This record gives sequence, C-alpha cells and structure tokens, in this order.
Amino acid sequence: MRWLDHRNPVPEPLRGAIIALGNFDGFHRGHQAVAGEAIEWAHREGRPSIIATFDPHPVRFFRPDTPPFRLTTLEQRQELYLAAGATAMLVFHFDKELASTSAEDFIADILIDRFGAHGVVTGGDFTYGQGAKGNVDLLAGFGAERGLRSRVVGVVEEDGVVSSSRIREALRQGDPETATRLLTRPFAIRGVVEHGDKRGRTIGYPTANLTIESYLRPRYGIYAVTGRILATGAVLKGAANIGVRPQFEPPKELLEPYFFDFSGDLYGQEIEVAFHHFLRPEARFDSLDALTEQMERDCAKARELLG
Repeated sequence: MRWLDHRNPVPEPLRGAIIALGNFDGFHRGHQAVAGEAIEWAHREGRPSIIATFDPHPVRFFRPDTPPFRLTTLEQRQELYLAAGATAMLVFHFDKELASTSAEDFIADILIDRFGAHGVVTGGDFTYGQGAKGNVDLLAGFGAERGLRSRVVGVVEEDGVVSSSRIREALRQGDPETATRLLTRPFAIRGVVEHGDKRGRTIGYPTANLTIESYLRPRYGIYAVTGRILATGAVLKGAANIGVRPQFEPPKELLEPYFFDFSGDLYGQEIEVAFHHFLRPEARFDSLDALTEQMERDCAKARELLG
C-alpha cells in the first residue's frame, strides 16, 4: 500500500481518486462506514481510493500537554486501511503551515490542485482549515463549484453513537469488551520487546516488556490478552499487567505480557498485544509468594476467558 505525504504531489496514477477525509485514529465502525463509502464509490468508477489521517493529531498540535490518547499508530492504521480495501493512505502532517491554511485553500490548493481529487467522503462533523471553519457545506458548495464532488456519511450507532471518545472512555474504565465491539477488533498496543529487570523470571512468570509511548492508557491492571509476533504472525495467549508495578521499586510504567506455554526469545522483536478482558486492578501484595499465588489465579482466569 502506498503511504502518501500531503506536502507532496500525488503520483499521477493516484490522481482522480476518491478520498475518505477524517482523522480515523481508531478506525472504528463509524470510520469504517466513511472509508467503505469512498472505496465503493471508487470501485464503481474505476478510480483509486485513498484514506486520509492526521499526524500528529490536531489536538496534540494545539494542546501538546494533553495526556496520550492515540488508539493506533500510523503503521497500524496503514494495515487497517489496506485490509479495508484502500489503494493508499494519505498522511496530513499537522503543523503550523497546515493549521494556518484557510478552508478554501485546503479545498482548492490541496485537495484539487495537489491531489487531483475527484471526490471526497466525510462524516457529518468533519471540520478543516484555519480555525476549523471548513465543514461539509463548504465542500458541497465551494468544492462543487470547482469540480470536487463530495458525500457525507451519517453517524453509526451501536447502543449510542460510535465515537473515538466513547472507545477511549471504555478503555479508561477497564471495559475492553465495549471497545472491541465499537472498533470491530480489540484495542492493541504495539512495540519492541525490551530488556527489563527480569523479576518475572525469578518467580516463574517471564514477561515481554513494552513501553506504552503515545497510546491511550487503559485502566491500569491485569488483562487477558493475545499477542501477535509481527515477524512470524504467530499468535499467543496470555495475561498482562499494564501500569506502574506497585510491587516493585522504583515505579515504572510498562506493559508486561506473560504468554502461556511460550519459551522463545522475544527480545528485540516487534509484537502487538490485544486487550480482551479486564481481570483486576493493580495491587501491592505483602510478599512475593502472595503475588505469585494471585498471578496463578489471574492466568487461570485468563486461560478460561480466552478459551
């Protein structure tokens, strides 16, 4: 799949595309509806389809001190967009220049002249341009006058409106099942396995240590998880702690999955850990023996839930 930069002209074979416009961080049911409309429209007219995203997220640009809230990395989004059937991913690098571009220039100079877009598909609340003054009405009016066609996809509901904020709140509350239902897949953190202090090995539970980086922090605690080794595609079942490890000093924020019945070496490998079920909050125990006994119960419960 092609990975396009909004600051560069689109290659000739990708001009005349249908572009799904949005941030599409979580690529949840609502985002999938917008992308699906763009892909279907492109297929009907024999055109390429492009799904856009913004990096960094505009919120991060305007409020850099905002706590981490990302649901996916760019690499994860690229894989999701490819699986949806898109021809390419377009990354809008949100910087001062893009933030100061007027809504009209965003349409005329970027979408039409630079990208050669034939049409765009958005959600009804999509905004763009300086001060977020651009909206779907401007696309339908100003854009149409210049030959740019546009379509709007309504909200998608699943016991309420499907939104990234709703998914983030579910994860913060320790409800990965709701997040999975709205995303159509489990929330997953990807990273390279690092060397740690190897305390897990001393108590019979060697873990793969991952830093959480810019991902949203789900509720700290113990989860039933699956892990995927990106290099091989192998899928492992396990239990993971995400948090600051109150049993040990000094506190250090980590994601530490323990994979059942696995004895290989994961150091330096990129893995993706998917959150399926919340088991319990983090806790400090009176002794390592008490911790080990609880971990045995956690792993038994995780095995049961993961089937």
